Amino acid sequence: MRIAQILDKIDSGDIALPEFQRGYVWTRDQVRGFFQSLYRSYPIGGFLTWGTKAESTQTRGGRIDRDGTVNLLLDGQQRVTTLYGVTRGRPPHFFEGNPATLTGLHFNLDTETFEFYAPAKMKDNPLWLDVTSLLRNGLSTHLQTVNQIADGDTEVLSAYIERLNRISQIMEREVHIDEVTGEDKTIDVVVEIFNRVNSGGTKLSKGDLALAAICASWPEARPTMNEALTTWSAAGFDFKLD
Repeated sequence: MRIAQILDKIDSGDIALPEFQRGYVWTRDQVRGFFQSLYRSYPIGGFLTWGTKAESTQTRGGRIDRDGTVNLLLDGQQRVTTLYGVTRGRPPHFFEGNPATLTGLHFNLDTETFEFYAPAKMKDNPLWLDVTSLLRNGLSTHLQTVNQIADGDTEVLSAYIERLNRISQIMEREVHIDEVTGEDKTIDVVVEIFNRVNSGGTKLSKGDLALAAICASWPEARPTMNEALTTWSAAGFDFKLD
């Protein structure tokens, strides 16, 4: 499936996040490194979803108001959230984290590197292009800028356009999605699969694993605990979900 299709399915509600998933934990360095890998066509791994009935499923961001099935994302949340946030210019509806991690990613036409916006380095420097603007509006909106930078050098102009095309084509990249299906795949089985699959990458803490298991029996656990954390924070107590 193309990355663009995955993001569209998030908008339509066909792909959602189960309530037992943790929040967004990637740093800006991980976001930048991920896009560098995409730009260089490096492997980024596949995704894992669980197809289940929409009407009986508790998802992050509220219950889905639709009939039929929904595909819950078991593996790939950090990558999908990063792609959605940078491409759309806003986090997905199920986002739980710091939105600033996903905003302001720029690309340097000369060095072919990705960095987050730094006024001292990038202000009034046309070599730094906003990645979100490029992915949302297309290459044509940046052609005038690129032409001005190339200043009549057709070889430089060709190189710049090729580099921008590589970023634009990220959305057309095909990724593999494994699907967990079947009547025997109960929430308990799926949580076990989730915990096994997510033993790598940015590792889940013992608290993450415990909360995933708790949410299998008590879907409202995470929002209830987050509400308590907000109340305690206002009183001067800084606790985490762990």
